[in-house]
Amino acid sequence: MPPKRQNTQPQPSTESLREPRPEAASRSGDAAPGATQRIVEAITTAIVERRLMPGTKLAEQKIADIFQVSRTLVRQALNQLSRDHLVTLEPARGAFVATPSIDEARQVFQVRLMLESAMLRQLCTCITEPQIATLREHLQQEREAVARVDVPGRTRLLADFHMVLARMLGNEVLADLLADLLSRSSLISLMYQSSHSAQHSQDDHVRLVDALEKRDARAAVRLMEQHIASVERNLRLDPKSPDLADVLRPLH
Repeated sequence: MPPKRQNTQPQPSTESLREPRPEAASRSGDAAPGATQRIVEAITTAIVERRLMPGTKLAEQKIADIFQVSRTLVRQALNQLSRDHLVTLEPARGAFVATPSIDEARQVFQVRLMLESAMLRQLCTCITEPQIATLREHLQQEREAVARVDVPGRTRLLADFHMVLARMLGNEVLADLLADLLSRSSLISLMYQSSHSAQHSQDDHVRLVDALEKRDARAAVRLMEQHIASVERNLRLDPKSPDLADVLRPLH
């Protein structure tokens, strides 16, 4: 499993999870279809919106209480999240929000670079005017969220921009792959303290839509490559540990 990094920030509890919808099943009927998926979606959303930090313990009983379901269904949800690389299951310790390794971080961004470049190249050949209008509406939502410093909202919208592009191709396999990579990217950004500003990302998205509107595949691909590379470049992925004396001497 990826090694854990010490996190000096206070760890949020599972109270960061969204409350279940009113129709969520009670314990007496927690086998209702979709109960497990609601838990998966809530935890994934909390990670993507940076409400749950890497290393946060996901207590089964607390989650069961929040969603009013049995621990069996919670365990099923955590197992699914583990397969999606968002949760780490540790024997005798329980479930934790995953802590991606430096190698995994680099690999995730490498795959995103290849996948999204190809996606943009294809999209330039078939994008429609209504789809451009949809992207412009999304950009306006991003702009408003950035302006009001809505951190969870802008984080979700900036990630959703990439999903909107993927869905426009009508390829569900592509959309599923990208959704997984974007969720893992959110964890990586939290883990390695990305300094990439939301405004910078929003500006990148505007330029990407401009290129798509012109059906300029070369420009769109170049902009996407620069965008993803910029996000990765601003992560702290230096694998070298600081010298102990350098850390402790000023505190002596």
